[in-house]
Amino acid sequence: MMRLLVLTLAVVGLSACGEKPQTLGSGVKTDGAAYQGVQNQFAAPGWKAGDKTSWEQGLKARAQNSQNEYNKIGNSK
Repeated sequence: MMRLLVLTLAVVGLSACGEKPQTLGSGVKTDGAAYQGVQNQFAAPGWKAGDKTSWEQGLKARAQNSQNEYNKIGNSK
């Protein structure tokens, strides 16, 4: 009786560890060019979707102003 109980608990416990199927959802869309923009409120102010040159300028400015550690520490030599 005890052996059956332990075996049943082991089977139930191990069945909880099963892997669920990983299928693609219906909300998947194909990627476009990065400068085509987003359709939400998180776009940078003043930037128009589809304008590649302003997108590139924004990336350069962001890299230079906010992601450049030499500018953050004062560029002391």
